[in-house]
Amino acid sequence: MGRSRTITISVAKKTGDAFDAILKMPPKMMPDAKINDSGWWLFTGPHGKSMLKFAENKSLGILDHQYIDEESKWDVPMRVVSNGDVSEVIITLNKPDEITDVQFDQRMEELGEMFNSMKNIIESES
Repeated sequence: MGRSRTITISVAKKTGDAFDAILKMPPKMMPDAKINDSGWWLFTGPHGKSMLKFAENKSLGILDHQYIDEESKWDVPMRVVSNGDVSEVIITLNKPDEITDVQFDQRMEELGEMFNSMKNIIESES
């Protein structure tokens, strides 16, 4: 059986605003991020050359994405759910076969820090 982890982040933004802020997030978190004609964000991540592409549906709050770096490939389900004036961002991370359990645990620690930064950026968006 595979390993996974689901993370929920509460952000003080309405759902549409949180959704839009996440789509504009890559260059705010990775200064060298550039988007290509195919919709892939290309940048240098913590594990080398990386790519990120969203498969979004705003009306349903879907921000699924694929993330690829030099060590692994992740298919990440992500949702933005309304909770009044607050939004819940729900992300499920399934361990790719090509990384070990120890590497997965390390990635979860790294992502915890990244999600805190993401929350701060979303909430600071006007």
